[in-house]
Amino acid sequence: MYGTSERLLRLLSLLQARRDWPGPDLAERLSVDVRTVRRDVERLRGLGYPVHATPGVAGGYRLGAGAALPPLLLDDDEAVAVAVGLRTAANGTVSGIEETSVRALAKLEQVLPARLRHRVSALQTVTLTLGSGGPVVDSEVLTVIAAACRDHERLRFTYGTHAGDVGERNVEPLRMVHTGRRWYLVAYDLGREDWRTFRVDRIDGVPAPGFRFTPREPPAADLAAYVSRAISAAPYAHQVVLRVAVPASVLAERVPPTAGAVEPVDEHSCRIRTGSHDLDVIPFYLAQWDYDFVVEEAPPGLVERLARIAERFARAAAGSAS
Repeated sequence: MYGTSERLLRLLSLLQARRDWPGPDLAERLSVDVRTVRRDVERLRGLGYPVHATPGVAGGYRLGAGAALPPLLLDDDEAVAVAVGLRTAANGTVSGIEETSVRALAKLEQVLPARLRHRVSALQTVTLTLGSGGPVVDSEVLTVIAAACRDHERLRFTYGTHAGDVGERNVEPLRMVHTGRRWYLVAYDLGREDWRTFRVDRIDGVPAPGFRFTPREPPAADLAAYVSRAISAAPYAHQVVLRVAVPASVLAERVPPTAGAVEPVDEHSCRIRTGSHDLDVIPFYLAQWDYDFVVEEAPPGLVERLARIAERFARAAAGSAS
């Protein structure tokens, strides 16, 4: 059994972890009755936490937005993650939050326990951040999209494609994926009746949230791999699939997710899907690898190009040896 103070902290943590909580579920988690949950909710409201209640059988409690920001509960790993994120925000791909990040970090580090402050400092000491060179995304856009993904709310926005086409999109957002240089949104496009991957920096303005929806089955279990395939091969006119004689973990260190989608075959080999707008670029890209590979799928003419280049290189090597 929790004491009153411990129970309030536990209740607050639960309300922050999920959008909606039925009263009986909270009572079960806290090992109390529903009447005690109601009293604890009133105590939280008295402390400034805007807890909204919905009556009825399907009703429950929800932690809402208030006039002032009340304290948040963070566990050790969450506090370290927030501190490290704030320290690196100035060099990231989100604009307009550099000075704000510094102020927020100063407040956070003031109350961090010594053991956590040491962990944050150690990470910062051994980490150097290089400019990503990628497009900058407004923090408000990311915040609106993230909230829509969390709350299952449709989004409407104007989007410009790689080909230069501009149009309105009405989507059911699922998740955002960050590749290190760009932000991508995985969403179900209602107009095209299929899953799509959107570059967030190509969204014009701040998306407008709409009605709530029932989440669909995701297009893939591994969304990071799904996005990697979508942005590394699908947009290109010429696509190729190779089986490479090296573990997937080794090739993934050489090939960024924006250049190719790597998936393991067994402990000694992997498969990569990649592409290019220029067929002549692919052989010279592959020539930089020190790994043997077999072409499993290729556009017309690629295998012949590989053979001609291999013969030319072999003649050059034979001539140098003589």
